[in-house]
Amino acid sequence: MREIVHLQAGQCGNQIGAKFWEVISEEHGLDGSGSAKDGNDQQLERINVYYNEANGGK
Repeated sequence: MREIVHLQAGQCGNQIGAKFWEVISEEHGLDGSGSAKDGNDQQLERINVYYNEANGGK
């Protein structure tokens, strides 16, 4: 199992990190609440690389 470690430091790091998660969410068809939009199966195929489902289905 591979893991991705994501670190942010300082204002610039926080801005870049926020944009990173915004882009990743958009690429995987997630809305702002973390729920899948009307995306296709390919968008959700490897979603577990960046996201883990917690209680409440999000």
